[in-house]
Formats: sequence, structure tokens, C-alpha cells
Amino acid sequence: MPETFRDADELAARIIEATGGEVRLALPLGLGKPVTLLNALTRAACDDPSVSLSIFTALTLEAPAPGSDMGQRLLNPAKERLFGAYPEILYATLLREGRLPDNIEVNEFFLLAGRWLGVDRMQQSYISANYTHARDVLIAANPNVLIQLLAREGDLYSLSCNTDITADLLDRRKEGRMAFLMAGEVNDQLPFMPGPSAEIGPETLQYCLEPEAQFELFSAVRQPVSTAHHAIGAHVAGLVRDGGTLQLGIGQTGDAVAHALILRHEGQLARVLHDLAPDTGDTGPFETGLYGCAEMLVRGLLELFEAGIVTRRVDGAAIHAGFFVEDRDFYTRLREMPAETRALIQMRPVSFTNALYGDEPAKRAARVDGRFVNSAMKASLLGAVASDITDDGQTVSGVGGQVNFVDQAFALEGARSIITLPATRESGGKTVSNIAWELPFATVPHHLRDIIVTEYGVADLRGQPDHEVVARMLAITDARFQAELLQKAQGAGKIGKDYRLPDTENTPERLASWRKTHRDALPDFPFGSDFDAVERLLLPALERLNLASHSPLSLARLVWTTLRAPAPAHEARAMSRMGFDERASLLEPIGARALRGALRLEATET
Repeated sequence: MPETFRDADELAARIIEATGGEVRLALPLGLGKPVTLLNALTRAACDDPSVSLSIFTALTLEAPAPGSDMGQRLLNPAKERLFGAYPEILYATLLREGRLPDNIEVNEFFLLAGRWLGVDRMQQSYISANYTHARDVLIAANPNVLIQLLAREGDLYSLSCNTDITADLLDRRKEGRMAFLMAGEVNDQLPFMPGPSAEIGPETLQYCLEPEAQFELFSAVRQPVSTAHHAIGAHVAGLVRDGGTLQLGIGQTGDAVAHALILRHEGQLARVLHDLAPDTGDTGPFETGLYGCAEMLVRGLLELFEAGIVTRRVDGAAIHAGFFVEDRDFYTRLREMPAETRALIQMRPVSFTNALYGDEPAKRAARVDGRFVNSAMKASLLGAVASDITDDGQTVSGVGGQVNFVDQAFALEGARSIITLPATRESGGKTVSNIAWELPFATVPHHLRDIIVTEYGVADLRGQPDHEVVARMLAITDARFQAELLQKAQGAGKIGKDYRLPDTENTPERLASWRKTHRDALPDFPFGSDFDAVERLLLPALERLNLASHSPLSLARLVWTTLRAPAPAHEARAMSRMGFDERASLLEPIGARALRGALRLEATET
């Protein structure tokens, strides 16, 4: 049995003593961080400069810290309800404040999206690596300690949310190819995930922390699914083959695709697609069912599993995944799921889910008609994709497993990589195209172009000549940017001077009309939300207000709306929730008056 501790500081001191004060720490990404023990190790290194603490990890979880007054008014009163009473990770706080001592080094290979922009030390220590290669980077660093959050049933432990790299490290240690200490921290909120990669015996651990007070798990709040993402989801749903294999990502796109697949299974997708893209893809129900093989077990995959769509079994499982971090309802559903049902969801290392190496014939036989769906930030007119880095070189998130799945799509017969992105974004009060002529940095190069999907349609680029790629990308570009992009392509000689843009209505107005027609089938939160009813009404109004905040004229229009549009029934409750007076007055702040206008405008247009 492992040596058991109740006090995290005592265990931290024991680890430092066992390593001679040089701790090379392998730390799981995301939810698998044992924060109580991790913070104790960080404190010990802060207090003693002779201790060297080197941390290799990814996806350090933090609740958002809104910078605007409106964001604070919305999130601060509900932070624990929305994100859980998750403790701050000390090294992240010190990094952000510029106070991390020199004897502590943190390298991450995937960042929480957007959270580390402008933080120089994190930007400089970020390591760009595919998910499967991150394991090899870690092995080369020769870690001597691995710590992880664990679930427990009786004498058995489960790696639960993070088999991703840990399972491979433990196999290598068992084979005598690595040597490191392992310490676990038990948390009863973690679901006990069974299976040969996830379950470990007590002999695996040298130390175990069983704290008197366990922390609450991080909850990833669900965002409302926008009109653009619902359209993307509908397009993608028609590309998935019954009996095939599905990789799905997190966030709005994952929720939208999963919801559209459920609509398809229930016989509703054809109706929804009719006004969007008639005669596009398959719309029939899933009779054979899908097999889920993904680096991340996301809410969408769980919903598809429970809806009877992800049912095709491979080695006794309908889903194989490498890690998860989701909302509290997701954790509860896994914990309370009957054991025989939960056994159909098996956590495996990413070397299994993200690559074909190792028992390749079996993987090829299992991963038939693979559809690997991932998101991007920008795409070029020649089919390159940027998913992790800004034009000026700031890392937004990371490569993760995206390129791994693109590789699989080209290696597997009948498989396709599907990269999704909204056609436009708002930047500095202006609408900007996410499809550009060129990209300063590319996550997926243009020679690996496959299928790209925006709200305006599907561009099948694989094996196409450049002039046809340009034409197909223009067909899914917002109408406001098509002519300029065509001119650049023609100037580069990549498409004929006589080419004419297709007669398509790629406008937000057409999409808004489509969403309004099918509003009953396209809800804001298809899989529920931790936002309460009033907050759900506030979210679209706050987004409208945020977009208007960059333009005095747009703000004036919102204020003017309060003089001509009636107040919706929920306005008083919404204003009170934001800390403003329920009733309008001439003396209320301009921001409050503009919010009223946004609430009224939203009520009249939806």
C-alpha cells in the first residue's frame, strides 16, 4: 500500500526529500491536476530557493477573470455556481502576477484558450508539440515524480479523467524504461473509469494524499450555441456516415454537431437543412451506429452515446478517449451511470486514440469511415488552417491533437478531416473575415487540406487543383469579403481572370432568418446550462452590447432603442441581476441604458 498522508505540506516535504530537492514533475493536463498537493509543492519551492521545481504540463484550468464592468457584474456573483469552487493553482497566479521565482519552471504544451495572451513568461516557455509528441518531450525531460488526481473504489484507483499520457508513462516504468515516484490525491467527485488503461492498483503509488477537505472539481461552463455554429453543425452532420468513427471537439462546435446528429437520428435534419443547404449529405437515422474515438471525452459524445447513436463497439467499448474536463452535470452522470454502461466508455492513452502506431491493423479495421471534426481560428484561400496562434505570434491555445487526426484522416481509407470555423469574427468593433488570402502561421499546412466547413457550406478540398480550391473556399466565405479575396487570388494567378463569384447569399441576415424559422430545433443550449433563466436571457444582449461598445454610434442606437421599443417582461429581473435599478431613469449610467436597449432589441428580433 502507498504511504498515506492527510497533510499536503507533509507529503510535499517527503517528495522533496526523496528527490534530493530536484523535482522534475510530470503533471497531467486539465482536470487531472491534484491541486492540493501541487500547491503544497509550489509553496515549498517558493519558501526554499535551494529546491528546484520543473513542471511539464498543459491546460492549467482557471475561472475567467472578466475585464469589463458588465462581465464582472454577470460572472462574479455566479462564479462558484458556474465554474465550481475550484482552488486557484498557485504557480498560475504567480506567473500571471510576474512573481514566480526562478527556481520554479513551468512548461506547457497546450494553454487554456486565450488566457495567456500577453503573459511573456508563459509565452516564452510554451512548447509547441502535437499531443502524441508531448509524451516524448516529457520522457526526454526525465521526470522523477508524477502526481495525479485519482478516483478510488475499495483498494483500486482510477486515472479517471487523465489516462492520456500517464498510462504510457506507467507502462514504461513497469517495463523498466523509466523510473519515477508516483503520488496520487484522491477526490471522490471524480468518476471511477474502469478498464485496463485507467485502473491501477495500490502498488502503483508510492504516496497517496487523502486530504481532510477535498476540493470541488472545475466545471467548464457551456456557452450558448450561436446561429453560425448551429449552421456549421447541420452541415457537418450530413457528412458523417452510419457505421463510421467520430472524433469531436469541445465547445460550441462540438455541441452543435452532436445536436445536429441527434436531429438527424430523429428525422429532423432534412427539414432544418432544407433552407440552409438542400440536398447536402446524409440525413437518415443511424442504424448501425457510430464508434467514438477521440482524444477528449466531450459532452457531445456522451449525449450521442446516451441517445443511442454512438453504439458501435470496438474491443468492448463504444467510446475510447484520452481525457475529459467538462461541467459538474457531466461528472455526476458518469459517476451515477450503471457500472455495465460506464464500462462501454473506456479511457485510453492518446498514443491509442490519436495515432495508428501499435496494432495498426486492428486500428484500421476499427476506425472505418472516420470523421475527425476539429475547430480552427482562420483558414487561407488555399486551404491552410491556423488553430493555435495569432498573426503576431502569440499562442492562443496549442496544436493539441488536431494534426494527429488530420494525419489519420489521410492514412485511413474512407476517412476525412473536417475543420470548422465561423466565416467571420468581430475584432475592435469591426467584422473581419476568418478566411484570408494568406496566414503568417499555419497549424495545418495547405498540402493537408481536406474538408473545411463554415456556416455557409462545405468546401471539399482534398485532391483539388488550386483554382478549384480557391473557388470552393470563396463559396463558403462571407459575401462582404468574397470580391476582395477573389481579386487577390486572381492577382496571384491562382484563379482565372474570367471567374465569377457564385450566386450565393452568404449573409448573416439569411442565417438569422433560417434560425428564426427553425428556432424550436436550434436552441441556445441544446444540452442544458448552469446559467439560470435570467442569465440565459442576458447573454445575447450582453454580446450585442459588447459589439456595440467599440462604436459611439452603435451605443447611441442602443440607447435610442429604449425610447421606441417596449420593455420585455424580463427586463426588470435582468437589470436587477446585473446590479442596476429595475426601472429606467434619466440618471442611470449610459452602460445600463445601453443594456436596456440591447435587451429590447434582442426581444424584438428573436
